[in-house]
Amino acid sequence: MEIINFSEHNSIINQYMAEMRDKVYQKNRLLFRNNIMRIGEFEAFEISKTFNYEAKEVETPLGVSTVNVPTDKIVIATIFRAGLPFHNGFLNIFDHAGNAFVSAYREYVDDAHHQVGIHVEYLATPSIENKNLIIVDPMLATGGSMELGYKAFLTKGTPKRIHVACVIASPEGIEHIKKTFPEDKTTIWCAAIDPGMNEFKYIVPGFGDAGDLCYGEKL
Repeated sequence: MEIINFSEHNSIINQYMAEMRDKVYQKNRLLFRNNIMRIGEFEAFEISKTFNYEAKEVETPLGVSTVNVPTDKIVIATIFRAGLPFHNGFLNIFDHAGNAFVSAYREYVDDAHHQVGIHVEYLATPSIENKNLIIVDPMLATGGSMELGYKAFLTKGTPKRIHVACVIASPEGIEHIKKTFPEDKTTIWCAAIDPGMNEFKYIVPGFGDAGDLCYGEKL
């Protein structure tokens, strides 16, 4: 399974990450959401390089141009709610893609909030049969919600290729994906891999709860 970690190379993504990690910068939700979206755009561009292409003739006002265009069908799949601005970044690049949505959220199963369960309620998706399935979620912490979201999408077909796209991943989350996703057709894309998680299963140093930082605190 290939793992692409953009923090291993210098790019403008590092600037966006520095801003999103900054606890003062985080107070502006609009700027935080915008950086999440921009990282989605850059990851989408890199993923586009893995697709199959064919030559297409396009008639211009002055002649005919031959352009290589992608032939792969794409479904962008998002896990509510933190995934929404990230999804928009991908959709800005893959504007003809299908769109899938699932609700998978944390449920603490003990009073100390140390044991985390994942609850799935809502699913809306086109067929993913023989398509490139790009599952986007800013935080790959335990990997539990990513796995359950993936299993929900599988009820609508078997994808040709799977891309797991996140902003920050933990080593534990990556290992979980390796165990639960097809080894031969899955790639993990992330802007950074952080050292681990705290007792509440939040990535450290991370940047906190992505959903709250995008949309405000929840009850």
